[in-house]
Amino acid sequence: MTTSPLPDSLTDLRDRTRQFALERDWGPYHTPKNLAMALSVEAAELVEHYQWLPTGAEAELDGAARVGIRHELADVLLYLVQLADQHGVDLHAAALEKMQLNAIKYPAGRSPL
Repeated sequence: MTTSPLPDSLTDLRDRTRQFALERDWGPYHTPKNLAMALSVEAAELVEHYQWLPTGAEAELDGAARVGIRHELADVLLYLVQLADQHGVDLHAAALEKMQLNAIKYPAGRSPL
């Protein structure tokens, strides 16, 4: 299976969400504040699928939970991409930068556990 590079995938999602919102005249409602709030709500809906499970491991999930988790992950990603677009953030570059910072903060071989 061939997959496109992640940056291209994120750019594609950005372009598609821009077009989707434009076709529905959602621009006035897709402010950074509203997108951040929607992102938070969708993250909470994701967490809800794991509530009361011992670990949330794959074996603990039924088919409906797997579909729900997939859909909520998609919602979180779509709102995140839209929020990054509003702020002009390159998510791929930001993630790489954050990983570099985390590598300094948490050096390999020095587990806090």
